[in-house]
Order: sequence, then structure tokens, then C-alpha cells
Amino acid sequence: MAESKAPRATSNRSTTPVSNTFKEYISSGWAEREEVLPQPREQAAFAAARRAKISALHPGKTLIIPAGAAKVRSNDTDYAYRAHSAFAHLTGWGSDAVTGSVLVLEPTVDGHTATLYFREAAGRNSDEFYANSDVGEFWTGPRPSLAHVAADLGLETRALPAFSEVLERISATTLLVREADRDITDSVDGRRLLAADSAAIDAESVESEGDAALARDLSELRLVKDSYEIEQMRGAVDATAQGFSDVIADLPQIIAHDRGERLVEGTFNRRARAEGNAVGYDTIAASGPHACILHWTRNDGPVVPGDLILMDAGIELDSYYTADITRTLPISGTFTEVQRRVYEAVREAADAALAIVRPGIVFREIHAEAMRVIAEKTAEWGLLPVSAAESLQPEHQYHRRYMVHGTSHHLGLDVHDCAAARRDLYLDGVLEAGMVFTIEPGLYFQPDDLTVPEEYRGIGVRIEDDILVTSDGAENLSIGIPRTADDVEAWLAAR
Repeated sequence: MAESKAPRATSNRSTTPVSNTFKEYISSGWAEREEVLPQPREQAAFAAARRAKISALHPGKTLIIPAGAAKVRSNDTDYAYRAHSAFAHLTGWGSDAVTGSVLVLEPTVDGHTATLYFREAAGRNSDEFYANSDVGEFWTGPRPSLAHVAADLGLETRALPAFSEVLERISATTLLVREADRDITDSVDGRRLLAADSAAIDAESVESEGDAALARDLSELRLVKDSYEIEQMRGAVDATAQGFSDVIADLPQIIAHDRGERLVEGTFNRRARAEGNAVGYDTIAASGPHACILHWTRNDGPVVPGDLILMDAGIELDSYYTADITRTLPISGTFTEVQRRVYEAVREAADAALAIVRPGIVFREIHAEAMRVIAEKTAEWGLLPVSAAESLQPEHQYHRRYMVHGTSHHLGLDVHDCAAARRDLYLDGVLEAGMVFTIEPGLYFQPDDLTVPEEYRGIGVRIEDDILVTSDGAENLSIGIPRTADDVEAWLAAR
């Protein structure tokens, strides 16, 4: 095997011994490893069913779904690795996925054969296992064998170098997930262009339309969750509930620190690492007027008694399924009269939206119902220049000044799941049992907003729950995390 090179920018400081004597010595004296092949993991059968569905949508075409390479954070250090969601969905491989892997579906007479290509464990007769800090066993731990992964995922496996044979068979109609791995995308694009020239096919249309169609179909495949996915969503919500309780338990230390928001983030992230893979997205710990900044993730402010803190957070399990939950808490333990008024208005909007959820309604109706309540409340408080009914007209929307975001998004492997799905199946789609999405209305009164009385300024409230559509209605998966103003105050008092 060829000698491993020092990775990236470390060759100028590498001190790895290179003598033949050392190579012979470090390659000897190791105990034999007995490999016991696992039974297929629970999600293997579900992943196989998903592959069958995507196969049926693209007969006769080779489909390439990369896991993606590690992403550089700084010089020769990487961000924590996360495989592409489409790859995870079709393989069942989550936090234990090997970087740079590729799933390939090649057409047969009656469908596709699926093969997983990945970098298998290096033998002790190579220098990779000790000299390559990117992938060597001494540096990053052992990788599984081809046989182990084949048994674990119920997939045919081949060593990653064999993927070059797939590239040699690229045709003009081969499709791939473009954004997953830039090097693979460049290689496939070039080979498709050559194949298209010889076949008189428009390669650009395959690239722009064919790949987009694959991305769309992979997104739409996730709109309705199977029973395994629903189980994972429940687990993610349960873990997230523990994270919220941890934060409440740590409130005295959080309040005492100059950057208490950072402590909120750290406390929750600790639970995420203990119970899952990581956080599903950057935690929003927005105290006081920071709660009016919808995606506040700097989290560098104090947590001051008398203010509210808006915490938007979710734990991602090792399967990559994530929760997405928001609670707004009075830091002192009790809401002021105005805070409670705003909070309960938001809760009423959330409850009204949930009440209409059932199979057969259109997804966008959920947002419309929440906005009805938001318009009515802001009109009732004298904040609108027109009536609620007038404000709800498409040409007006005055109430949206105080809630510019949408009410719901699909949830699953990605916090904003199914993002490439067509509008007529997403926003204008009809709800089906098995769909999971958020309901998250809010009210945000900016500190310098002169359209509202001073007592409202700097108050931001959002309540977000994760909702499962059932056969005859809906289930709030996060109902166990206190929601009403009274229950929130009792929750804080019990810490």
C-alpha cells in the first residue's frame, strides 16, 4: 500500500518516524481481532423501503448519493462530521457514518442494486493507521470492515477506491445529490458532459433539471414519516425536554454570569451530547430584547430577572432525527401582567392552529389560523391602524409587523426538513397521517418600535411544539414541556 502523506498543512511539522525499522516494528505485535458480525440495525429495513421508492421514481438511471467529506473549520481542524441527510435516510447510517462514503443505486431490469462505498479499516501492514491524522486509527479510531457494515445496514458494500469504477460507467443521465460532495459533483459533471456530447444530449438540462428532480424526490420522500422515524422523533423530543429542565435547574448560576445566555447554551448542549449526537441546530438563548431577534445565536448577553428568555433548541439523536422546541420563560419565576398578556396570546394562537390539524386540510391553513388570532389580539390591544379583519386581507397584513416568520415547517432529519419539496406538496400540500412539523407562532415587539406602547417594547415571545398528524387529528409530541403561563411558573418554582 502506498505510504500515507501527512494530511493537509501538517507536513512541515510532522515528526512521524519514517524508517523501515520503525514501520516493521509498529506493524507487528498486535493481538488478533475477532470480528462478530451484527444483526441488521432497526432502521435497515426502513432504509431499504425508502431506496425502493426512490428507485421506482428514477428507473434506468444511476443515482449517486454521497455522504460528503468533512468540512474544514480552521486550517487542519474540521467541524464535527455529519453525513448528508439524504444519505442517512437511504442507508440508515447516522452519527457512526464514515466520512466520504457514497451510496450508489445502479439500474437493473427490475429496479436498482444498491452499493455502499466507504473507506474500510486500514490494515496494520500499512502506515495509514498511525501516520495519517485525518483517518488513521491511532488518530480517529478504527473504521468498520466491509463485512460489518454490510451486515449492520443490510447493504452490499465495497471499498471506496472501487467507486472509481462507477465513475467510469457514468452516463449522460446519471443523477446525483449535488451539494453533498463538491469533488464528486465536479467529477460526475465532467464525465456527464463527455457522455452527453457523444450521445447528443443536453448535459446542462440533466445537471439543472435531473439533479434537481432527484433532490426534490428525496425531500418529498421524507414528508410522511415511517414508524421508525416517528419513534426517533419522540426520543428527540424527550431528550430535549430534559435539556430544558437542566437549564431551569441551572438558572441561579446562569443569572449570576455576565454572559448567562452562553451558560444556557452550554447546559443544553451538554444534555444533547449526553443523550444524542449533538444539537439539531444552533441553540437560541435570547434573553430580554434579544428575544426579538428571530435567529439570535450569539448568545453573549446576560440573563436578567424581570426579563423573559426565549429558548429555541432541539436535540439531534445519533440517527440524526431532531426536535425543534421553543419555550419562553420569565427569568424571575413569574410573568408581569404585560408579559403574561403577550404570552397567553401566543399560546392561544398556537392552540388554535393545532386544533384544526387533521388529515385532509392544507398545510398553509395552519399558518392562517394562527395569524387570525395574532391579528385579533394586536387589534384588541390597539396596535393596528385597522380592524383585525382588514389587517388579515392580503394587501394589508399590518399584524405581521409583529410576527414576520411562518408558523410551521416540516421536521425530521433536518430541522427544516423536506426543503426541496414542491410547493404544491409542502405549503399547499394536503396533510397526511405521519407528517411531523412545528407550530410556532410568536409576537416580537422591538425595543425601538414606536407603534406599540413602551410597556410592550423589548418583549419577544415564541411557543413552538412538534406536531404529529394522526389518522384522525394530531398529537403534540412536546405537550409534556409546560406551555401555559401558570404551568411555566409552576415549573420554575419547582426547580
